[in-house]
Amino acid sequence: MSTTEDNLDLPVSVVPDTAGAETATPSPSGSAPAAGGYTHRQILLIMSGLGMGLLLASLDQTIVSTALTVISEHFHRVDLYSWVVTAYLLTSTASTPLYGKISDQFGRKRIFQVSIVIFLVGSALSGLSQSMYQLIGFRALQGIGAGGLMTLAFAIIGDVIPPRERGRYQGYFGAVFAVSSVVGPLLGGFLVDQASWRWVFYVNLPIGAVGLVVINRVLKLDHKPRTSKVDVAGSLLIVSGVSLLLVGVQIAGTAAKLTATAWAYSIPGVALLVAFVWWERRAPEPIIPLRLFRNSVFAVSNTLAFITGTVMFGALIFLPLYLQSVRGVSPTISGLRLLPMLAGVLITSIGSGQLVSKWGRYKNFVIVGTFTLTVGVAIMTQITVTTAAWPLAGMLFVIGLGLGLFMQILVVAVQNAVPVTDMGVGTASVTFFRTLGGAVGSAVLGAVLILKESSSLHHYQNVYGANSPVAVQHAFTFGMDQAFVYALPVAALSFILSFLLREVKLRSGADHVETKPSAEALL
Repeated sequence: MSTTEDNLDLPVSVVPDTAGAETATPSPSGSAPAAGGYTHRQILLIMSGLGMGLLLASLDQTIVSTALTVISEHFHRVDLYSWVVTAYLLTSTASTPLYGKISDQFGRKRIFQVSIVIFLVGSALSGLSQSMYQLIGFRALQGIGAGGLMTLAFAIIGDVIPPRERGRYQGYFGAVFAVSSVVGPLLGGFLVDQASWRWVFYVNLPIGAVGLVVINRVLKLDHKPRTSKVDVAGSLLIVSGVSLLLVGVQIAGTAAKLTATAWAYSIPGVALLVAFVWWERRAPEPIIPLRLFRNSVFAVSNTLAFITGTVMFGALIFLPLYLQSVRGVSPTISGLRLLPMLAGVLITSIGSGQLVSKWGRYKNFVIVGTFTLTVGVAIMTQITVTTAAWPLAGMLFVIGLGLGLFMQILVVAVQNAVPVTDMGVGTASVTFFRTLGGAVGSAVLGAVLILKESSSLHHYQNVYGANSPVAVQHAFTFGMDQAFVYALPVAALSFILSFLLREVKLRSGADHVETKPSAEALL
């Protein structure tokens, strides 16, 4: 295998530093280079390809939601509909740490391209599925590709741009993530209404193909091969442990209680994760070096990422259900009603990224962002059956403002604090813990909603009548509000923890190749 990843007529060359990290140096023929050796135009071209990959992975977390009813009825397997989402979430979460380590060893460009191909193959096969079991299996294949897309997009930006300049560019990635989260249900509903549920998967093919071509043509990263080995045992332990644990949590959330089946998956899952920690302390090339958790910035940022995923994915997933089942709007309209959250994320993710690059400081954005998120969750507990569109839009806007202020800054903080040789692992960890938090939050808060809805239904039936649909609407809304009540202390915990995040000077282009973490980060 060549050690140089092909590029087409870029006026830059990228050479490995003494530690084998992928870094960039400007070519004499290059036009005014931006930090890291790439011009601003080249960085935007690279980001367009990476953004398409990230868009695909994050879009498929939500686009299928509005098609699930049609899909399950088509295959006459309503009992399996939730596994279409769960299979994707399982494999994308479990594979994330593997991509970080593998890309550190073998180079990110080719691994990113492989991830796109895996994702597109999974998408095509999902659209061609002839049974529910086939669809679930192909969605799992999609998720394997998605794990690489979500991780390596941020890691490659970490290679190309020094931390001081990284905030303004990763702010755009925050916008992509927000757009996909909101547009997913809207686009899914439109495709189901106007074409077929199969186009929910086929739509990925042209986007992914363009992203693959762009990355191949504009991104050049020279990689110095390392003689280290892939931690096969650690990989098997973490994939198996996380998968079993998430299956157990999903079963418990669906049943709204800890059933024997849930325990049967969860206990072995926890045991495998304990074995993973034991093994990683001894492995010569661990998939997740536990020494990184001695770095306070790494530890606090990943804890915040887990909490953010719990609140964001776990709580906000209920709003489309509320809008469709209680307010009676179509899937397309329910997607449009989420646009205020998108607006909030766009404003603050791009704005905070620009200011972080200008000021070189990030901690205050995390503090303000987690506080704003907590306020937003508190307001959401007040939703009623008759809440008007404008107040709901205001609530969603506040949530979006909070998420946009700090969600992607956590990635910048970690990338700045860890050694450059651990860039892939550090970036993957933030994505991993955020996605894991979302999976756990979805199941736990979903169980809260089901329990509270069931327990309150009898009361509302006494008020509105045993067969009244209004009683069901009130019971669901009460259950959703209680889910937000349970999410509130979790959000408040993120605000408290934000004060523990240490402010480490963001490296500029001059010291971008630094291979050791700052002593300040280790405090």
